[in-house]
Order: sequence, then structure tokens, then C-alpha cells
Amino acid sequence: MTDTGSGAPAVGSVRAPGRPDRAAGLLRLTWVQPEDLVGHELRQAAEDGRDARALADRWYAAGGHPAPPAAGASPTPRPDLRPLAEELLDTLAELPSPSAEGEPAALDAIVALCPDWPRPPEPGRVPDRGCVGEGSGLLDRLHAAWLGRAVGCLLGKPVEKLPLEAIRKLARATGNWPLADWFTARGVPAALLAAHPWNRRSAPTSLAENIDGMPEDDDLNYPLLGLLLLQRHGRDFTTADVARLWLDELPAGRTFTAERIAYRNLLDGIEPPRTASHRNPFREWIGAQIRADVHGWTRPGDPAAAARQAHRDAVLTHTGNGVYGAMFVAATIAAAATGTADVHQALAAGLGVVPPGSRLARAVRSGIAAARATRDFDAVVDRLHAEFGGYHWVHAVPNAALLAAALTHADGDFTRSVCAAVSGGWDTDSNGATAGSVAGLLAGRPDRLPERWTSPLKNRLSTSVPSFDGIGFDTLAALTHSEAVRP
Repeated sequence: MTDTGSGAPAVGSVRAPGRPDRAAGLLRLTWVQPEDLVGHELRQAAEDGRDARALADRWYAAGGHPAPPAAGASPTPRPDLRPLAEELLDTLAELPSPSAEGEPAALDAIVALCPDWPRPPEPGRVPDRGCVGEGSGLLDRLHAAWLGRAVGCLLGKPVEKLPLEAIRKLARATGNWPLADWFTARGVPAALLAAHPWNRRSAPTSLAENIDGMPEDDDLNYPLLGLLLLQRHGRDFTTADVARLWLDELPAGRTFTAERIAYRNLLDGIEPPRTASHRNPFREWIGAQIRADVHGWTRPGDPAAAARQAHRDAVLTHTGNGVYGAMFVAATIAAAATGTADVHQALAAGLGVVPPGSRLARAVRSGIAAARATRDFDAVVDRLHAEFGGYHWVHAVPNAALLAAALTHADGDFTRSVCAAVSGGWDTDSNGATAGSVAGLLAGRPDRLPERWTSPLKNRLSTSVPSFDGIGFDTLAALTHSEAVRP
């Protein structure tokens, strides 16, 4: 998810018929207008098996539009459809879902469905001192993980929202395929750039010729908020604590998709966890997953505890597979953070906290199997796009499949991990960020990450989260380490 608003502004003018945008004087907020949500909710209903055909017929007969394919708002505003949209959103929410039994929301029900739920460390070893004690190397691993998350995110930013074939053409035009270095506009034919323009907001800060430190991105903002959450409330934080922190520290305009809906719901007086489900068609997208790293970083050797923390965080904004994506990543990272697990063991730990019959678990298994079946990663990606291409490009399910495939295929190699995740398309900066976090932990030290990746970051992170703007990754590692060793 990523900064899914990076290609279109969070708010913008709406063109009135026959009048230029500025003259219209209207403000249009993306990702929350009911008439822009119905198409997405109809799509979500089809994915989880709800029969919404009659409601879809009503919507389209009234002139309603399908879900916008990429941006947060439809091309043509239809405020006249808002009353019908609100009615349909509420009616759609009441339709029974045949997938509900195998994809529960409550943590106890999730654990009950997971035969391989990770066992906690032995009593007296929480957290495992071998993972976090003096001489464990955890501080170095966390430093590499923060850097890796930034590198992967930054690599994916200029091609966010571009179709797979466009990503391949742009990289091939500069001899950078298979992807092995930053994207660049140097040497790309003008016609190709015109046909497939870079992400408009990211290109000025994320192409090789433009990188000057790590620019702001929600894939880094949320780990900062997660760190603040643990500093203020400790590991026993509640979902309400997450909500209060957001209202205090997160600018509303820097939220997107499910997070923006939940933020709006909080301001409307709706309490968690209903904030995740009320008129929120993005509740199974990737947003909760990009908040999960801190829960794994600070629970090395205890994937179950990391998954439980990620669940309490995720249910503010997500349900079902959106929550499972966060739990999967948190548990994977907790295993990788030990310094003793390889990437395959880490992914197995991640799968252990996801209901095995869920769509996300099936997708992860499919991604791993595809990566093991062929040495050609382009063929792996083509297979996954054929299997999961019907989902929105920000949905948790296809992106989890791609992430698992990229990490499996790269077998722990940092460059191959981030490049495979980004080269697979879909949510490029989010997948790159998570792959970089895992691969950074596996590398174990910042100096084991290639300098061509880390040097342009200049140990400087830009962010809209107060008190963190301009902070260094070494400082962030130290702050995260403090939370990992806290009794």
C-alpha cells in the first residue's frame, strides 16, 4: 500500500462541467467518498463469496461506476449517487460470507485453526537472551533491517502503480534487467517514458540520479509509529492505544485506503475494531502488513508474540486476510531476527500463524512453490500474475504470494530479494520494503549490504511523523533495540 496516494493527490480539485478545476473551487477527498467505494466493495464481495449480484445491478442501473483501477477516486465525480452508495455499502456488509468460517477475525479463533502455531520460548527465556542479550548481534541486525526496508521501498517507489510489462520495459531500456540496481531515466527513450511515465510524486526523489537521502513514504512512517507505540505503551498496548497514537501523531492526509477509512471512522465516533469494517472495502489490502515489522523486530525468537502484537495493531483498520498479512510478516521477521534462522525457516514460521485454509495462506504456499519450481523468476512472476491478477494491485493476497516467492527465490541474498520483490510488480514499494527488512536481518550487519544501496540513503530519513524527521537509521536501530530488550 505503500503510498498509494503518491500518484494522485490525497485531496484535489474536481472539475465542474464546462469550468476549469480552479474555478470549480471544489475539494475532493480520495479513498473515502461512498460513491467511490461501492465498486471496491462489490469486488471485495466477489472475492469472499458474497452474492451481491442484485445490489450490483441496482448500482450500475443507476449509473454507478466500477472500482477505479488504480487511483483513489473515479474519473467523474457522482455526488448525486451518494445516498444510494451509502445504502448499498451498508446492505453489502450484511450479506453472509461463506469464507468467514475459515477466515475468522478473533485471535483465539485464528490460533485454533493453526496446527503449526509457533510455540513460545521456554519459561524464563522471554525474550530469548540468545537473540537479544549482549553479544547477540541484534543491534546490527536491526540496523541492517531498517536500512533494508528503506532500500527496498525506495527501489519500488518510481514504478509504483505501473503495470508489470511497463516495469520490465523501463528497466530493460537501460540494461537493468533482471533488475539489479536503481531505476534511472537516463537512456530511456522519450517515447517509452511518455507511454509509461514514472510515478509522478516519487520520480523526483527515487530515481538513481535524484536520490538524496530516504524520502517520506508511508512504508517508513508506519514503522516509526509502531516504535512510538511501544515506547509509550509497551508490548501490552491495545488497539485503542494505536488509534489514539494516530490521532495524536499521524496527519490524516498521509493515510490511504483502509487507514484513511479507519481514521475517518474514528473521527465519526466509531470504536475499534468496527473502524476496520464500517464502509471499508480496503480492509483486506496491504496496509496493516506495512505496519508489522516493528512487532517482529522487537520479538526476536518469538513469532507467536509478534503475531499477537501485529493482530492488535491490524484490527484497527483491517479484517481477514488483511490482518493475516500483518501477522505473517511479523512472525517471519521475528524468526529472521534471531540470527539463526534462514529465510525458508522464517517463512515457515510466518505461515504458522495464518489459518491454513485462508486465501492468504494458499497464496503464500503458491508463491513458495512457484519459486522452487523454476530458476527463471520472470516465469515465477508470470505464473503468479495469471493466478492472482484478478485482485486489486494493493490487495494483501497477491502481494503476499509475490513476497514469499521473491524471498524464497533469492534464498537470503539481499540484492536479489529486494529486486525480485520490486520486479514482480503490484505494490512495488511495499513488497520491496518488507523483502529488504527480512533480507537485512538475514545479512546480519549494515556493512554486509552493498554500498550502492545504502550510500544514497545518507543515513537520513524524511517523514511527516513528528520528532523523527531527518533521523538516522543507526539511531532508529538503537531505539528499536531498546524496545526489544525491555523486560
